[in-house]
Amino acid sequence: MTSRPGLDDLRFAMDGILPYAREDLEELVGIPSISADPSRQTDVDRAASRVAEMASAAGATEVRVVSASGAPAVIASWPAPPGAPTVLLYAHLDVQPAGLEQEWTSPPFEPTERDGRLFGRGASDDKAGVVMHLAVLRSFAGHPPVGVVLFVEGEEEIGSPSLPALLAEHRDLLRSDVIVIADSVNATVDIPALTTSLRGFLDVVVEVRLLERLVHSGLYGGPVGDALTALCRLLATLHDEHGAVTVPGLHVGSGDSLELDEATFAAAAGLIPGALLLGSGTLAERLWHRPAVAVLGIDAPPVAEATPVLLARARALISLRLAPGDGAHRALRALTKHLTSHAPWGAEVLVTEDAHGEPCTLETSGVVYDLAQASLAEAYGNRPFETGLGGSNSVVTELVRAYPDSAVLITGVGDPASRWHGVDESLHLGMWGRACLAEALLLLRLAPKP
Repeated sequence: MTSRPGLDDLRFAMDGILPYAREDLEELVGIPSISADPSRQTDVDRAASRVAEMASAAGATEVRVVSASGAPAVIASWPAPPGAPTVLLYAHLDVQPAGLEQEWTSPPFEPTERDGRLFGRGASDDKAGVVMHLAVLRSFAGHPPVGVVLFVEGEEEIGSPSLPALLAEHRDLLRSDVIVIADSVNATVDIPALTTSLRGFLDVVVEVRLLERLVHSGLYGGPVGDALTALCRLLATLHDEHGAVTVPGLHVGSGDSLELDEATFAAAAGLIPGALLLGSGTLAERLWHRPAVAVLGIDAPPVAEATPVLLARARALISLRLAPGDGAHRALRALTKHLTSHAPWGAEVLVTEDAHGEPCTLETSGVVYDLAQASLAEAYGNRPFETGLGGSNSVVTELVRAYPDSAVLITGVGDPASRWHGVDESLHLGMWGRACLAEALLLLRLAPKP
């Protein structure tokens, strides 16, 4: 019987594994696994196949590439030793589109190191999480002290539409005592975080109808309005003059959270000089505990193609982020009531739901949570912060719903400078090494004492 490794053993093992893990990460970053782009489906499939091969090389006794009418997912298993719990390690292999590649400092799918950071689409969100799990398993030479189920999904960036069916089909295979979701951000590269709440989201399409047909703007403009201007006036009612959301009936929370520096945050967001942060309250409250509204797109003629006509109809996609404690269906009623009651000039306003995800608040007490805090503190040399997340993640909601008795932890593989979904996304390599060590320590601490 082999003895259980200690902290020094894990540090030594992880130091030896990280260079090879980085090679795996760079290989995955080089695959443009964009789930939102049908033309990239073969790349999503290729990424899943490589993750499956990496899991086999890390000692998995069973590896499956599965699908439930959607993108592929990888499920790999390491059986639990007698008396040990089982831990599900989650991450996703799909990425967001790169946008305009000429805006990147280096090509988005050619991983490049600069100043201790690895740049590339998916380097942080969330291929760092995928390879972190694999590195941790390799640090135990493929024989972790607990049972492990590795679950790597291929469609998180499009809202995980087939995840409920996937969980229903493989419920027993994925059942575990602890769930670790490596898909969040740390406070800084030196200070880890445990995410304890996430905002939900509600996307709706609002259409304004004002005319039966297009008419000449010179012959009718003045007495007759146009749908695009009416839409603009309607969208302007969603915020007050300070940028706070004005939709009645939405839940507004509060919480004691990490203090955030507004100047640092504004710089990280890329606000231009003179641009103001919106709303009131602490920055953490505005980010994590209050609703937010953004207009993501408008159907309108491009300026170069515009003609002198009054538009009969105009549409916009509105994204509403929901505070923890709210519900998507209740928020839909509130937003629909607001939009229809503020219809300008007698226009007809139609609101259609596009997608939604529920907000989530996680348990922050118990043995597992305490062990996670201790593991992060030991690996980083700093105690972790409890933090909310302004973004949404339907994976968390679905896993909590499917396994209500499991302890759920959301850990960070990014930091405020990682630029998830943006140009020049990156991963701080030193922080990533500490994150890998912290997860290995957690598995060690979750094992029964010899």
